Formats: sequence, structure tokens, C-alpha cells
Amino acid sequence: MAEEAAIDYTLANPDTLTKYKVAAQISQKVLQEVSGWCVDGANIIELCERGDKLLEDEVSKVYKGKKVSKGIGHCTTVSPSSYITPYTPLKSDADEAATTLKAGECVKIQLGAQIDGFCAIVCDNVLIGAGDEITGRQADLILATYYANELLLRLMLPPGLVISGTEEEKKKAAAQKPYTQAKITQLLEKVVQAYDCSLVESTTIWLFERNEIEAKKKIILAPGEGVKGEGLPEVGEVWGVEMGVSLGSGKVKTLSNRTTLHRRTATTYGLKRPTSRAILSEVVKKFGTFPFSLRQLDDEKAAKVGVVECVRGGVLRQYEVVGDKNNDPVARLFTTIAITKNGITRLASPPSPDLSKFKTDKKIADEEILKILEQPVGKTSTKNKNRKKKKKPAKKAEEEEEEESSDEE
Repeated sequence: MAEEAAIDYTLANPDTLTKYKVAAQISQKVLQEVSGWCVDGANIIELCERGDKLLEDEVSKVYKGKKVSKGIGHCTTVSPSSYITPYTPLKSDADEAATTLKAGECVKIQLGAQIDGFCAIVCDNVLIGAGDEITGRQADLILATYYANELLLRLMLPPGLVISGTEEEKKKAAAQKPYTQAKITQLLEKVVQAYDCSLVESTTIWLFERNEIEAKKKIILAPGEGVKGEGLPEVGEVWGVEMGVSLGSGKVKTLSNRTTLHRRTATTYGLKRPTSRAILSEVVKKFGTFPFSLRQLDDEKAAKVGVVECVRGGVLRQYEVVGDKNNDPVARLFTTIAITKNGITRLASPPSPDLSKFKTDKKIADEEILKILEQPVGKTSTKNKNRKKKKKPAKKAEEEEEEESSDEE
């Protein structure tokens, strides 16, 4: 019997991009819903559980009857104002279980869906109890984060990719060297400093691959001591782009909260405890290599015990809860992007804020920054054609899914 041909899981296979887009549509839809639930007094655990339930419901509607793995690619997390990393408390920890949202907080919501191992993660900020006009330091924080994120996406574009003009101008642009990680941090710092803010120390941007959200390449912004990134973006890649901004120094500290967010690693280790083996088996079956919360496991209390050996043996990686060193408010965005020959496609991205609502006397004055921000992230020539071509695969996928749904019914 002839060997089966190896499946191409790169962006060269149109099916890969379609699956990313379907996952992204789900992620963005659930993000919008969870954002609407974030009001003064809302309980964080309840928000996380409702978000996960909605993710599962939406994922179940697509690729019905197909032998395709699918599910939650990043459990729903809701991080209070000074928290930097995704936060998802447990019901069995009484104090944390009572954590609610407070008016005036900048809350970060992060979640994601995955289809066939192609994960689309997204994160956005919600200002709890904000009115129609946002002023002062809240406005500074949101604007600094938004413009820094927009600049970052443009700095990640391989040189000359979306430049229009004469052939000579295109060749000149393509001959330019890509921005180094040090230069990227330097330019981003100019943006946030214009709003009297700071980059969050060691914010890390990862290359995505199938079943992997922390692949071989990474960009580290404002790296801490002894930390450095590796590699730069190229055409044909998918990246998880994170932007973290603080109203304070941007320095971080590990909080005393229990670590509840984990992920399966490639390490193998002979676990001795039956509870540990049971936990690992459940994790592999339910979540594969994607981040999950202990609250998602069948027995939360047993999970708290069994996870200890799993982490010690290196079969699970734990994501410690990290916050701003001086408890200053932090904003964070996360966008999943694809880099194609036509530039950057935002697969799963937070909605653009209504900039007219934010009132501040601060602004970006640096000419180099302003010039880069004016550049597109994708090719804009023959707009209408490109727009139709770009939207067609995702729309086609939706129509196929609807047909599959009706067939199942």
C-alpha cells in the first residue's frame, strides 16, 4: 500500500488559511459577547465559564461530520486592572472565587478557538463602567496601547511587501533590512512615552504553527535581563502578536495567586501518582497542546493535587500570574495575524476603538513614527478586487458549514 502523501499545513495550502479564519471568526464573536458581560460587580469565574461554554457551542457548529479536531484553543481569561498575564481563578479557592470586576478597571479578556490545530487567539481591553467620553490617564493608556499595536504590526512586515510605486521604488524598499528586535522596542517606546506610559517588560510575540502557539521564533519587547528574542517574521507565517502597556514603569512581579493556567509540553516523564497520570490523560484528550485552566478539568480539587507532579516532571508548563510591579493599570491586546505576499491579514483581532471617545492633550509627534503609521499593513491597490478575493474563502467556509449543519439536522 502506497504511503499517504504528507499533508501541507502551511499557508501555501488554502485550507489552512480557511481553518484559521473560521477559528478567528469564532474567537472574535465570543470576545464581543464576553466584553458585553463585563460590568461592575460581574464575577470573574462566571465570566470565564460562560465564555468557554460559548466557545464550545460555536466550535460545535463548524466542520460537522468531518474528522477534524476542534475546540478551545485558549480558555477564557479575565485579568483585573494591574494583572498582566491571563487570569482564570478556581471555584475551590474561596478568596479568588469571589473576585469581581470593579468600576474604573481596565480588564483584559483573552480567549481563542482552534480548528484542526490552527489556533486564533485574541485579547481586548474593557474599561468597566466607562461612559461615552473617556479622559485622563484611562484615555492615555488605551491610545498608547492602540497606536503601539498598530505600529508593531507595521514593523513586523517584511521589507517592501506592500509598497506601491515604480519598479525602482519597490526594489529599493525590498532591499531595506527588516527592523531588528532592538529597533522595534525603541520605536514602540517612543509611542508609549508620548502618552506617559511604558511597555510591559518582556512582552513576547510568538510564531504559531499547527498545534503550537510557541514555535521556534519569538520577538521580545522591552526584554528583561538575560532575555532575548529569536528570528524575525517572514512571508508564509502566522504570529500571535501581543502588546502590553502600563501606566507605570512596565516592570513586573509574580503575584501570590495560584497558577491555574497550564499547557502540555513535548516532554515525556514517567508520572508516579495515579492522580497525576489521570490529569495528564484528561489534558491530552481534551486540550492537546493548547492552554487550559484547572477549572476545566472534571475534578478541580484532584487537578490541584495531580498537576504538581506534572509541572515538576515538565510534562505540563505552568503560566504564573504576573502583574505590574507597583499595581499600576495595564492594557493588553493580542492579534493573530497571517503574513502573505499581500501583507498582513488580521485573522483574529480586537475591534478598533472609537478614537473620538478618547480625550487627552497628549499625542505622537515623532515624524518617523507618524510616517510608519500611515503605511498600510496589506496591499491596497485594486481595492475592490482584493477585498472580494480576501473575503471569499472565509465566506465560502461559512456557507459550507451551514450546509453541513443542515445535513446533520
